[in-house]
Amino acid sequence: MQILPIDVTGLVAVVLGISIVLIPVLGATARFALSPVVEALAKLFEARGADEHLRILERRVELQEQEIAMLSQTVRSLSEARDFDRALGSGPPGSPPADQGTS
Repeated sequence: MQILPIDVTGLVAVVLGISIVLIPVLGATARFALSPVVEALAKLFEARGADEHLRILERRVELQEQEIAMLSQTVRSLSEARDFDRALGSGPPGSPPADQGTS
């Protein structure tokens, strides 16, 4: 069996000639084949970001509701204290007001 010498120049010319046609064909094929995959991944990441954003908003609303509840309780306590102070200040009829004293 005899091995023939390889013509490197011819081989390079054939590879480059095939590449001129093959590279655009592979690019167009990849673009159309991978387009649905890329769109699906984009939607997945967008949905994941939207879910995270929704969780953050829910947490913020929950904290605001807690703060409103605490403020309402504080207002009720202050109102009760004011009513109590008024009741102490008015006293029974005929007695001096609480701020004048009997000294």
